[in-house]
Parts: sequence; structure tokens; C-alpha cells
Amino acid sequence: MRQRHLLMIGVLSVGTSLVLGATGFATGFLGGGGDIGIDRAVQVAKTAAASYPGGGLKADEVIGFSRNYYATMRETDSGIGAFEVLIDRRSGTVTREPGPDMMWNTKYSMSGAAMNGDGMMGGSLLTPSRVMTVTAQRAQEIAQRWLDTNRAGSTTKSPDSFYGFYTVDFENPGQLAGMLSVNGYTGQVWYHSWHGRFIQLRELGA
Repeated sequence: MRQRHLLMIGVLSVGTSLVLGATGFATGFLGGGGDIGIDRAVQVAKTAAASYPGGGLKADEVIGFSRNYYATMRETDSGIGAFEVLIDRRSGTVTREPGPDMMWNTKYSMSGAAMNGDGMMGGSLLTPSRVMTVTAQRAQEIAQRWLDTNRAGSTTKSPDSFYGFYTVDFENPGQLAGMLSVNGYTGQVWYHSWHGRFIQLRELGA
């Protein structure tokens, strides 16, 4: 299953820029050089949230990994996660995260946009909804069962709710070690294999 996911990630990365454009999300380029650092990554994330044409989003957190920075964009009114982005550690370029955010997001993705009548092709049969058939508690149980089988000794944190899926951080031991997502309708698990080693976390708050 993991090998299949890695193959899908490679295919999805090719179309990331197209998905960014389709959802009206702006990217930025800060130039080459060394690691931009967590402070700059936070500013990039905040700028990305503010530049979303639809408005109403904020950057919620930025996590530094050895391969990238990860950031979540959240709706300011509902508090629900909108989508997830990756920030290149060297250039500061922002791209939509591959995998669950592109495939399962029923509102802020090509599939979600298609179901909203924006005239774009997509494969989702689900309309955006705050209510998923898999509850947050059930998603955490599913995630923990996956970890018990594949990452023994790891423990889940509370799921972060998005449209169509949950993202669940996990610790091992006592420190953030990675994340995985659980489909909010099927319970399918997708491990985020592209981050690398955890370095630091910056919670941005309200």
C-alpha cells in the first residue's frame, strides 16, 4: 500500500501547479540560497493565506521538516481546515500538498471546485460538507491502528478536520514524528511520506 502511495505522489507532484491555479491560490518565489528558516516560512504562509482570492483564510501552523515546511490554511469563520501547503526550504515556493489534500478535499481542490459548479474537471462524487460519516474519534482510532501495525510505539494526536478528510499528527516518543490522513467517508489511511524528519513546530494561533 505504501509503495502505491509513493507512486501516486510522484504522479501528483507533476500537476501540483495546475491545482494551485485551478483553486485560485497564488504561489510566491523568494529566490535561491540556503534554508529560508522558520520565521520566513511563517511569513510566507501568512502571505499565502492572505492572497487567497476567496478570502476568509488564515495560516494556522507551520511545521519544519527536513524536506519541506508544512502549513495549514484554515477558514476564519468556521475554524475548519481549508487545505494544506508545502513551502520549499530553499526557495520559499508554495505548492499544494500532494495526496489527501489534492485527492480527498471536497471543497478546496479541483474535485471540490467541479462539484461547486466552477466548470473544472474533477473526480469527486462528494459535495463540500462539514459532516463526515467517519467521526473524528473514529478517525483517530483508525490512525492509531495503522500506526500500531506500521509505526510501532507511535501515538496519535487529535485529528485536524478538513473538508472530506482528517490529518492526524503522531508522536514517537513524545515528539512529533510525522502525520497521516484518514478519509472522512471511507476510513482509508494515507501516510505523508514526503516530509522527512521533524525539526520544529510554530503554532500561529488566531
